[in-house]
Amino acid sequence: MWKPAGMDTREGVKASKLRRHTPAYLAPWRVSPCVFRSSKSELKPNLASDGLACAPLQMFTEEEAMLKDMVTKFAQERVAPFVQKMDENAKMEDSIIQGLFEQGVCTLLPNLYFWKLMSIELGEEYGGTGASFFSIILAVEELAKVDPAVALVCELQNTLTNKLFTTYGTEEQKRTYLPRVSKDTLGSFCLSEAGSGSDAFSLKTRAEKKGDYYIINGSKMWISLAEDAGVFFVMANTDPSLGYRGITCFIVDRNTEGLHVGKKEDKLGIRASSTCPVTFDNVKMLGLAQGCFDRTVPYTKERVQFGKSVFDFQGMQHQIAQVATQLEAARLLTYNAARLAETGRPAIKEASMAKYFTAEVPASPSLQGFIPLLVATLTTSKCIEWMGGVGFTKNYPIEKYYRDCKIGTIYEGTSNIQLSTIAKFLAQEY
Repeated sequence: MWKPAGMDTREGVKASKLRRHTPAYLAPWRVSPCVFRSSKSELKPNLASDGLACAPLQMFTEEEAMLKDMVTKFAQERVAPFVQKMDENAKMEDSIIQGLFEQGVCTLLPNLYFWKLMSIELGEEYGGTGASFFSIILAVEELAKVDPAVALVCELQNTLTNKLFTTYGTEEQKRTYLPRVSKDTLGSFCLSEAGSGSDAFSLKTRAEKKGDYYIINGSKMWISLAEDAGVFFVMANTDPSLGYRGITCFIVDRNTEGLHVGKKEDKLGIRASSTCPVTFDNVKMLGLAQGCFDRTVPYTKERVQFGKSVFDFQGMQHQIAQVATQLEAARLLTYNAARLAETGRPAIKEASMAKYFTAEVPASPSLQGFIPLLVATLTTSKCIEWMGGVGFTKNYPIEKYYRDCKIGTIYEGTSNIQLSTIAKFLAQEY
């Protein structure tokens, strides 16, 4: 099992046992012990001895399988008890952020395995775990099954904050910031503006050079994690006459004079993750879905209507099978893009395909009449229907998954942007 280094988990184990024996109808927010088989980890085969050219996407290395199992336990024991409270209060629990940062130890194998969920791929010399990029994908997936807001914090820290420092930072910047973002400091990426969303190159924030320093002025909107971030990546234009070539990224510490974080947005979903406006006033600078499915299907097998379980009706079975197929396709597209990126191969087209498919793929004709629907929205919408009246109430987390997933078509590239990217690469290939 997992446990934070130096922490006694006996009480947590007792509580876990009590939750497992609590009837579903008495504990509607409990984590479902039933999971889709494809989301279970299996070790990669020995390619040399088994004579395989490559491993299936669902097969993981021993390290990846261990990390996946540890994150599952972390999500169930440390995150799940606070999900409803965090959604209602629109505030991330401090203990969860601390838990993501703290060093844990795995005792699943004879040899101890240490991990830190906020620096999974980051090298050990900077305080990170030194695991694979694909491990990040697995960790984010497991967290999202319990709370997408927590998954977003982990994903942005690993794939944006840490990656920006390791890829583009100077050696001095790496030595200064990487130990901090590995230990206790959240990063926040400031790109979007009121008039600059998908058209990111039209941003208006200026960075004017004054001798050996720059003066930054401008406003950013919809900035994720801004409320709790300790360091900001600020995209500003140093020379508008150069167009997008004049855009530069500046590292700004939270306590820098002139940086102001505004009131956080009251959002529909992922409410525990903060989204705020950020303004820069003469700042001086030197150069969702699987978890919902897993909770709902067992309910359809428990609920009895007309003398048999809801799941036993053929019409229900067909709907569940169709949604399961959509989930599997979305997962495999995502895994494939992650494996390509991990090996250093081009993956922009594949990543765009994965983002587009999981965000806006045509649903089955028998379900929605060729109307484009989100895989996540399709899944959560059907789950609410399958749950019946209780699915529409806040007593169960199904409606929260429905709210959380909507942002998927908006942030990190809209569906139309993904289609344009895919088309550009297809034109080059043909």
